[in-house]
Amino acid sequence: MNHCINDLIQIFDQSFFESENTRLIKGEGEPIYLPAHGDTRYHRIEFAHGFYASAMHEIAHWCLAGKVRRQLPDYGYWYIGDGRDAKQQSEFEKVEIKPQAIEWGLCLAAGFTFNVSSDNLDGVTPDRLSFQHKVYDQLCQYFAKGFPKRAQQLMDALQDFYGTQTPQLSSVHYQGMYLRDAAS
Repeated sequence: MNHCINDLIQIFDQSFFESENTRLIKGEGEPIYLPAHGDTRYHRIEFAHGFYASAMHEIAHWCLAGKVRRQLPDYGYWYIGDGRDAKQQSEFEKVEIKPQAIEWGLCLAAGFTFNVSSDNLDGVTPDRLSFQHKVYDQLCQYFAKGFPKRAQQLMDALQDFYGTQTPQLSSVHYQGMYLRDAAS
């Protein structure tokens, strides 16, 4: 399946520009969310270097952020880049569980491969498998209780565009391996 970034931008804009005054923008540097300000009268989700996976990840953060947070640059969250120590990595992973579970749901809807990201190549070596399972557990909760409204709206639009099936927990796998039996 071909995943063209321009398609994702169009799907996002059709879904949210009019209702949420938000656009998905191909950035040149690090990803960032910027609320409307000055001459730019719409909110911007800028993702890194035209990468589809980066766009999905940044959209997931936006889908989770509440109305007040969406008025703040980068939703008002702290961010310590690559090179985090063990404590910083633990804090990073705690705040990344929900957005990465949403990202996983979006990827399933688009038929796009999802990869959990610990995002710390030059820092302490993270327990990637443990983090992966925490993201999976959150994904299970979203399947059981429902995804946030904007995430579900975009998942529906992605399914329509790509002609994918409604994501099912039984089809969730990571790098070709099922994490758990869907019945467990």
